[in-house]
Amino acid sequence: MSTVRIQVSACALSATVNHLRYRPNYVVSTSHFNNHFSFKPLRVSMSSVPPSEPLEVVVKASITTPNKIGDCPFSQRVLLTLEEKHLPYDPKLVNLANKPEWFLEISPEGKVPVIKFDGKWVPDSDVITQTLEEKYPSPPLITPPEKATIGSKIFSTFIGFLKSKDSNDGTEQALLNELSSFNDYIKENGPFINGKDISAADLSLGPKLYHLEIALGHYKKWTIPDSLTFLKSYIKDIFSRESLINTRAQPQDVIEGWRPKVEG
Repeated sequence: MSTVRIQVSACALSATVNHLRYRPNYVVSTSHFNNHFSFKPLRVSMSSVPPSEPLEVVVKASITTPNKIGDCPFSQRVLLTLEEKHLPYDPKLVNLANKPEWFLEISPEGKVPVIKFDGKWVPDSDVITQTLEEKYPSPPLITPPEKATIGSKIFSTFIGFLKSKDSNDGTEQALLNELSSFNDYIKENGPFINGKDISAADLSLGPKLYHLEIALGHYKKWTIPDSLTFLKSYIKDIFSRESLINTRAQPQDVIEGWRPKVEG
């Protein structure tokens, strides 16, 4: 299989870079004057009581529809977590093509999502969702470590196939292999990654499968094979949840979001 160069959006790149840069339980401390940032331990307190005020969370804004959430799967992952935990939140929509100064002060690299915990702005969907689990452990969304990486390669192989200009470069087969492996896992262990209950791993994968279906359907006229019945059932279950319906991007936003990466 040939090597495919993968370029992702600012939102997607945020998750990849920040996952390496940030560590759990750390918060970015920004300076209004020099716009530098440093890392300080973030102290969290566990509570089963929802916050008295909605949690402020900054996410990508739609580029096609006013006052709608944009096409960032990592922002949606955070919103899904808030929804599944029944936590009140105040989404602040930001146009990533024209970032306002207030946003750059709390997110110096101009990336989303960012959420405010105890007066401090915290970046990165990995860190945010872990902190939400620690602060508000009920209902639990923890995925056991041995299951946390199930389906984790689907997104990168989807991007490889989406961007491919050569039908014989193996990128389609690489995606099919990952989808087939996930189908077999759900067949034996489903209906969700952690069994009968939805968990953090599903909330991470769900938005990516949403992008996969829309983008590949539009740009490649490609659909998930009907033979992958357990995967298709999983997608149906995830997509029909109220939390995903409440937080999903407009299909046209997903299409436009991937256009620069496809058409280059």
